Amino acid sequence: MLALQECPPIEAPPHRSVMVDEVLSLLNPQAGGVYCDATLGAGGHSEQILLRSGPDGRVFGIDRDLQALKVASDRLQRFGERFVPIHGRFSDVASLLAAQGAPLLSGLIADLGVSSMQLDQAARGFSFQRRGPIDMRMDETSGETALALIGRLDEGTLADVLFHYGEERNSRRIAAGLKQAYADGLLSDTLALADVVRRHSGSSKDHHKHPATRTFQALRIAVNDELRQLHQLLQVAPTLLAPGGRLIILTFHSLEDRLAKQSLKQPPWVVLTRRAGAPSDEEIAENPRARSAQLRAAERSSLPVARAGEGAA
Repeated sequence: MLALQECPPIEAPPHRSVMVDEVLSLLNPQAGGVYCDATLGAGGHSEQILLRSGPDGRVFGIDRDLQALKVASDRLQRFGERFVPIHGRFSDVASLLAAQGAPLLSGLIADLGVSSMQLDQAARGFSFQRRGPIDMRMDETSGETALALIGRLDEGTLADVLFHYGEERNSRRIAAGLKQAYADGLLSDTLALADVVRRHSGSSKDHHKHPATRTFQALRIAVNDELRQLHQLLQVAPTLLAPGGRLIILTFHSLEDRLAKQSLKQPPWVVLTRRAGAPSDEEIAENPRARSAQLRAAERSSLPVARAGEGAA
């Protein structure tokens, strides 16, 4: 595994954390509280938690993207031992925190989806607007790339991935085009991939959305196992929080939001957001990538919950 200091520098502007004021208002950091930012990113949310939790407040920051972890660690180094960076998946939060000897948490946040740092680096392969390898892995140290996934899956399974994870109505036509292009050696980069999708997507009523948007989303979710990761995080979260501890989830598409909404309806949660919160018009104007964000929050009740031993596999 690469050490943080070995990570290449980030040339793109740092990621702008979404709905920071709303997140911090619901999280309500307390002096001396212990918190976990399960999707650290550039560290914007963690920075504010550390500023508002007094000289004894602590944050454990988890990210599977080593470059993001490096950016956040540099940003938060002034807080010393109050900030602990951890390389790993957010679904493994229980075992990662146990390895650090963390106590029950005062709060846990997860800001899901792809970051601006990942989108803006062509070499990461997340964007259909920049030429790069068809990669899409959030953790470049492990797992198969999106190109390898396209090659491995049969046409029917690939169509199911596009339909279920991207809600792509033309999934079968696009899957057939992708498999043929892969066999012909035509999937040379992300722009070639986007072009194949465009040529097989048919007409669309949504002229404001690039025809490859849903396919890129579906492939990214599949490559990074995002929905299963979220499901596992939601299952283990109550065991990590002290009574009164709060869980904040920021989602960016309906599949994630549906999972969060259904989970937070169950004991031991007390829902704090009857409806999902959304960014203000001012924030969207300053940061258009925030427009699809949805915020849900809940507080762990005093109902007994067994302390987690190991994280999800």
